[in-house]
Amino acid sequence: MNKSAGWQRSTLSRHVEPSSPAGTSPYLFFVFQCDRPHSLGARLCLDEVESVEIGRNSDPTAARVDELGEGRLALRVPDSWMSSSHAILHRVLGSWVIEDAKSKNGTMVNGQWAQRAEVADGDLIELGHSFFSFRAALADPAKAPGLLTADGLREIAVGLATLMPSLAEEFEKLEAIAPSSVSVVLRGESGTGKEVVAAAVHHLSRRSGPFVAVNCGGLSRALVESELFGYRKGAFSGAEEDRMGLVRTADRGTLFLDEIGDLPLSAQAVLLRVLQQGEVLPVGANRPVKVDIRLLAATHRDLDALVQKNEFRADLLARISGFTVFLPPLRQRREDVGLLISRLLKREIPGRASQVEFTTDAARALLAYPWPLNIRELEKYLLPAVLLARTGPVELAHFPESVRGSGAKKAWQRLGDAREDRLEKRLSEADRQRREEIRALLQQHGGNVTAVAQALGKARTQVQRWIKRYHLDLKDFRG
Repeated sequence: MNKSAGWQRSTLSRHVEPSSPAGTSPYLFFVFQCDRPHSLGARLCLDEVESVEIGRNSDPTAARVDELGEGRLALRVPDSWMSSSHAILHRVLGSWVIEDAKSKNGTMVNGQWAQRAEVADGDLIELGHSFFSFRAALADPAKAPGLLTADGLREIAVGLATLMPSLAEEFEKLEAIAPSSVSVVLRGESGTGKEVVAAAVHHLSRRSGPFVAVNCGGLSRALVESELFGYRKGAFSGAEEDRMGLVRTADRGTLFLDEIGDLPLSAQAVLLRVLQQGEVLPVGANRPVKVDIRLLAATHRDLDALVQKNEFRADLLARISGFTVFLPPLRQRREDVGLLISRLLKREIPGRASQVEFTTDAARALLAYPWPLNIRELEKYLLPAVLLARTGPVELAHFPESVRGSGAKKAWQRLGDAREDRLEKRLSEADRQRREEIRALLQQHGGNVTAVAQALGKARTQVQRWIKRYHLDLKDFRG
């Protein structure tokens, strides 16, 4: 049975000049391993690093990071498909370059084979059956550890775990705020896990009452006030008995109002009174009822813009905005895809989670797909794929066309186009002319570097340097 990778921590003593804007750092993330999707990955801050040698660990049940001295690290992963020294990620003139170290199975960047490639923000590196992500400039909280390993990853509560340093800092703030009565607004696209985070805050609050989740967009506009605030028998046609309403149901607990921006203005006014006075007046009642609730709200809409359009009360917004957290879409935290898959497997099939494996094609598609519906969409497609695989590895064919086909291909194309744009902007006019000349000669001579060197009257090594500089791939010119 597979076991989660354990990581050893190392410290760096040599200072290296930063290559990222102030307040940010470059990072290397270990995102996903096909044979061990239940492991949790890791992240490594590259601020004080010149090079990282990545290779196979001799211990098949553990991974480690060793300091080699002079700003050099060795990252060892328990992946039998990797060579002992597989690739090296290192700084070159202010940029980061991944170079294959004559490995047996090669190196891929964004789904393309690469002997040597400059990596840019968001690039996905594939070595053996393991996937890594490079981020050029992430916000770097002061307390974030330089090396965060699987063993050191702290899940504050269910749903509050991430490898992303800035999001981890927000989750720590939520942990500090949770025991208080401060209202919290969770912002983000649909499917980013707002209700899961709200439930985690309720758990951390240790309030004795229940967690009551309400989708404001799903409430009938005609009955929204009676549904929320309750009503007395005979208050209106059909009111045949007293109803507490959802607000009173959450007494001494937490009321989570999802999509609060969809709440009608009339209901907003009543809700404001509940929050200010700590009491609710049921429809048809003469006397208010005391209520003790902690309010959490969520929205994918811009509440400030709604206030400007007189569609949301400014005083209510001021009341609920004690603390605001933005949950990024999954496409902006791809580094957490492996972690989320691990959590979903352990939740849905705890007895089988450690036995699940993925093919590299399936993993590549999962990490390339932009997940427009976010974590909810990942949950929707993951379990059926695992069940369809039965006792074998999860294959690309087990996912719907949207994941295995056009969606993933378009994502790779966007990354490739962005890479070409970055290269084009850095090249001088003389460089562009030389690149086109070399490209034409490579085409003419079928990728034969010696023939190109003779045509140019240059040394073969000089032509090879130009080929690397201009990111030309010899395979593109050979028949």
